[in-house]
Amino acid sequence: MLRISDTVVIEDWELTEQFIRASGPGGQNVNKVSSAVELRFEAARSPNLSPAAKRRLEKLAGRRWTKEGAVVLQVDETRSQARNREIARERLAQLVARALIAPKRRIATRPTAGSKRRRLDAKKQRGEIKALRGKVDGD
Repeated sequence: MLRISDTVVIEDWELTEQFIRASGPGGQNVNKVSSAVELRFEAARSPNLSPAAKRRLEKLAGRRWTKEGAVVLQVDETRSQARNREIARERLAQLVARALIAPKRRIATRPTAGSKRRRLDAKKQRGEIKALRGKVDGD
């Protein structure tokens, strides 16, 4: 069980862990020990996430989101399988926590009279500069 917030908890049946051999340094040990972890969270089937949170999670997950609606995280940062497992769970918790936060709706505002005046003054000044670029009379 993975606690995200006071109201959201990811159950064990929603998570699948698979241990794979990591790439990178490790000497002969890297060929024998499966220290990297692949954590799979079945987000689309999760009863604890609202449909809006699932849509936000899909957008945040990006290419880590599968066609089946699962989030797949791969971690091979350390040579310790247990530490990689902890890192994967922490990252998933952070990702889901970010998806739970609904973005604030933007309130449309109108420009102030002062900002309109400043904009028009700048345009007028720029136009005068361009008008002075014309050909010079030889008189």
